[in-house]
Amino acid sequence: MAQAPVQTLYRDPQLFYWILIPITVVMVLTGVLRHYASVLMAPAPKKLEAKAIREQRALARGVTLRGNYHVLSRRSDPGAMDGMMGMMKNNMAMIIPNTLIMSWINAFFSGYVIMKLPFPITIKFKSMLQAGVQTKDMDPRWMSSISWYFLCIFGLQFVYIFLLGSDNAASQLAQQMQAQGMPVNPMGGPGQDVDKQFKAEAENLQVVEHYSVLDDVEDRLLSRF
Repeated sequence: MAQAPVQTLYRDPQLFYWILIPITVVMVLTGVLRHYASVLMAPAPKKLEAKAIREQRALARGVTLRGNYHVLSRRSDPGAMDGMMGMMKNNMAMIIPNTLIMSWINAFFSGYVIMKLPFPITIKFKSMLQAGVQTKDMDPRWMSSISWYFLCIFGLQFVYIFLLGSDNAASQLAQQMQAQGMPVNPMGGPGQDVDKQFKAEAENLQVVEHYSVLDDVEDRLLSRF
């Protein structure tokens, strides 16, 4: 059976130095600047009155008890977080540089094929690695400049950790995970009636049928053997 001919693509070796390296350096510097910009724009922690803190913690304990009454953890201590403004600043510090870099790459490096991966991949990765290059028969191992930019967005996290430490604001995925894991403020916004919230939470706790995951645990364990 005849084998498919090996695809050979001749390209200027200077593309590696004038496209791949500049994009990588710009992405690293942008992440470092984003980290320090986020540190400078971080709001100072607001001081709350002791009464407000007690009310927030009491209501938070009620919500936690109602949601996890069957298995409570001593380490779970959710607190109200007033971080909407800080999260918006972090998102702006992430969106604006990425938009500018994307425009810069589209203006100067659009359509360039800069490198070939040293390992074989399937055709499913072709659209991801060859963004901006309209070719159907090119080997999927070839990578375009725009695809390298997207790869740098998700692949430079360990570089940022090495340069800035584990607790840095340069990683986009870390910011997304932090935004998804941010607890909701149980006290609500300003103007909320605290008495009504406490009464509503007390009624919710009254209708909860308590049980423990340790009930009949011996019988359930012995039934497996």
